[in-house]
Amino acid sequence: MPDRSPKQLHVNLFEMNCVSHIVHGLWVHPENNRHRFNDIDYWTEVAQLCEHGTFDAIFLADVIGAYDKFRGGPETALKEAVQIPSNDPLLVIPAMAAVTSGLGFGATFSTTYEPPFAFARRMSTLDHLTKGRVGWNIVTSYLPNAAANFGYDAEVPHDHRYEIADEYCDVLYKLWEGSWDDDAVIQDRVNRVYTDPSKVRYIDHAGAHFRVAGPHLTQPSRQRTPVLFQATGSPAGMEFAGRHAEVVFTGGLTTEAVRRNIANMRAKAVAHGRPADDIRFIVQAGVIVGRNDVEVADKVAKYRALLSVEGRLAHSQSVIDYTAYPRDTKVSEIKVVGAQPWSTQIDRSKAELTVGDVLDQLAGFNEDRFFVAGTPGTVADEIERWLDVDGIDGINLRQYLSFETARDFIELVVPELRRRGRFREAYVPGETLRERLYGAGRARLPDSHFAARYRDPRALAEPAPPLRFEPPVKADAA
Repeated sequence: MPDRSPKQLHVNLFEMNCVSHIVHGLWVHPENNRHRFNDIDYWTEVAQLCEHGTFDAIFLADVIGAYDKFRGGPETALKEAVQIPSNDPLLVIPAMAAVTSGLGFGATFSTTYEPPFAFARRMSTLDHLTKGRVGWNIVTSYLPNAAANFGYDAEVPHDHRYEIADEYCDVLYKLWEGSWDDDAVIQDRVNRVYTDPSKVRYIDHAGAHFRVAGPHLTQPSRQRTPVLFQATGSPAGMEFAGRHAEVVFTGGLTTEAVRRNIANMRAKAVAHGRPADDIRFIVQAGVIVGRNDVEVADKVAKYRALLSVEGRLAHSQSVIDYTAYPRDTKVSEIKVVGAQPWSTQIDRSKAELTVGDVLDQLAGFNEDRFFVAGTPGTVADEIERWLDVDGIDGINLRQYLSFETARDFIELVVPELRRRGRFREAYVPGETLRERLYGAGRARLPDSHFAARYRDPRALAEPAPPLRFEPPVKADAA
């Protein structure tokens, strides 16, 4: 019989090893702990809090360049702490893993600028240290300053970055899935043999972008390949996700757009020989919750009063300084030199849109399809709509204050979701992050995934089919 129990929500706390991640300006709030990001105690405290709330994971974003387009330089980003200063996301995971036993961890790492061999060992090490609780958010990097930091004169073209990423993953899969047999490590003390040499092999990868001999330096970990996350909305990104991603960060301004994006991604997975339900869909969500309407309104007002419009403009790489124009100036009258900012979602086709309209929009909370402010019942109602109507599987919880946002969700929303059968009561002891997403017994990638080909050592010598970008299928950007 089909499972008729209500779909449960997956929740990651959306983090970054920096002061100001997404909601810019709120670091000045006296109760915010963002300034403590250099302190290892910050990370152990947030991990223990999320473990108490039985969150799926802490998900760590990252960038490898500065936001330096707004006003022609990085000054505003530095002043507003817009993802600078920032630290490596991978290095805080062992500290958090040491004080938890169930919480998972996702970390962002780019495929464009650093070679795959060393990264393969880092992730295998983390999978060992966390006992299979780690995932990788695959990104290709987009900031021009990131390209300059690694010796490039300009950004690598968008679709070409995905071609590089496809081969990057191919190398990783050969190392993670194919270089060592499951039973290679025998630890035979009598005959003084730790690893059976006949069960470890070179990968001898020679491709368009990488040459890697192997063997992998790390023995097989519980998941071998970490859980594969990806955020995408572009045609090339969707094609890549159809082959590789297990969890896709998506979005859309309407229910129809969200459902269409999900359907398109499922179709891409099927085209790559995978089951349609082989991808989980996560959205970034803003949740402000209080015990009553007065408390909710007070939080919203206090947060909004501290928001930084300049920080948002810097983060969006805006080529227009809207703060420099009178509020009644029509946006259509402003001459644009360079690309339009990607994240402010300003529709310049609306002839009557004024600078004041834009600034008011930027001063909001990015109150899009996945934002709710209310009491626990109101928040739970909206989350149920996201699950059942939009068809998502979970959220990356956007933080307004650390640790208030997570604590409010845990103390007020989680009990209500549990009452409705929408959130786990406890972790399953010893489960991996992949099993949390897909169920018991699925610690490793399924046989239908592209990476599984390398479990047959003979496949290491066979060239992988190139990822071909088909004509774009209409999809709303995530």
